[in-house]
Amino acid sequence: MTCPVFPTPAKSKASLWKVFFKKRRSWLDALYARSYQMKMGQFSLPGLELYMVNQPDLVRRVMVSEVEQFPKHQMLGDILEPLLGESIFTTNGAQWKKQRDMLDPAFKHARVQQVFGLMQDAVGDMEARLATQAAQPWVDIDPEMTYVTADIIFRTIMSTRLEPEQANRILEAFVRFQAASPKLALLKMFKMPGWVQRGFSERRRLQDANEIRSAIEDIVRPRYAQAEAARAGCPQSAAALAGQQDILSSLLQARDDTSGLPFSFAEIVDQISMLFLAGHETSASALTWSLYLLALYPDIQEEAHREVAGVLAERELSVEAIKKMVLVRDTFREALRLYPPVGFLARECSHATEMRDKKMARGASVVISPWLIHRHQEFWDNPHGFDPYRFTRRDLKVPLHKSYLPFGTGPRVCIGAAFAQQEASLILASLLKHYRFTLAPGFVPEPVGRLTIRSENGMKLVLVPRVESKTS
Repeated sequence: MTCPVFPTPAKSKASLWKVFFKKRRSWLDALYARSYQMKMGQFSLPGLELYMVNQPDLVRRVMVSEVEQFPKHQMLGDILEPLLGESIFTTNGAQWKKQRDMLDPAFKHARVQQVFGLMQDAVGDMEARLATQAAQPWVDIDPEMTYVTADIIFRTIMSTRLEPEQANRILEAFVRFQAASPKLALLKMFKMPGWVQRGFSERRRLQDANEIRSAIEDIVRPRYAQAEAARAGCPQSAAALAGQQDILSSLLQARDDTSGLPFSFAEIVDQISMLFLAGHETSASALTWSLYLLALYPDIQEEAHREVAGVLAERELSVEAIKKMVLVRDTFREALRLYPPVGFLARECSHATEMRDKKMARGASVVISPWLIHRHQEFWDNPHGFDPYRFTRRDLKVPLHKSYLPFGTGPRVCIGAAFAQQEASLILASLLKHYRFTLAPGFVPEPVGRLTIRSENGMKLVLVPRVESKTS
């Protein structure tokens, strides 16, 4: 059986300077054969001491039982701050807890189900766009997955449709921001002078972050003013705010349990920017890889199509319907295992400690790698192979809660995990219903690890409309 693509690791560890000059395009390029077998590795860089932790009980220690002793890495905050500000993705301690407590109600189960109709509207527009492209020899599905997931975020969070011109501008800015960010991280790791870090590419990266945030600010500002008027006692504004069903309305009404204060305008923009990044980019990555895997394995694709057709023959597409689509769900879960959108989770030691006889100084970097843990032969059977049925067989080498962390784990588990899975099942069901897809002749994707794991050369698929779609 064909094995899904992944970058062939080097036989041995690259020298520091080779990493700096030749491996900057992708974090995956710095891995070597033993990276996929080790439980814990140590790497010395000019700017920091880095420990790669793959052993499940140590991962649980960092992410769950001693999470306060291993906060998010400051370098990550410095790199993402121009786009995300001080959001839950980068903050720590009391500030993070306050933000998380205020955000949680917006992502409760009922709220996620409530925005299903808005998700459907965005998927309907995606179907219309693809219908105009299906006659082409092939379609690069990656930009379309990026567009539809970004559109879903705009609609479900801010009740605003993402228009094509606006989408192109925002998404192109994010592509540039993402490509430049690992290069800045490497400059910081190698203790390059500040003037080098603030070079031309960094100025452009800051401009791209500002372009994205400005678009979000323009949407949030009138809604925030309306919420302020409601808090000041305006009945019309209060009624309008109460009648809004999107996620932004929940954030505008949230208050800190201790101070009783709502989010400030800047805090709202920070959180919406974070939700935009985490909500569209990670989902787009996983959906693109899901379609690649279905194209690579046509028998599984046909079985998934039959599952969708069978469920929809009995009921309309709904939250309850997609819950019946087990293979669709597990295909997405397996794509998250093989190609976790966030392949590396960076933490740092807040105190001196020890793991596997390694003495770790205060300030040392700790990296948890879903990419490596999901492909470790001691944790998974056939770790590099595509097997969506593994989740229902229940014969796993290691329990899922210890070996499977595409959304992270512990208190900082992704706040939008349920949202992403609902969205993914809806999009995949729509595509499986309407199309049969194969890889374009001769096409092989090239995985790269930046802020997320994407295919550097896109994802070229041949779309063949199914006869059933004409009468559905």
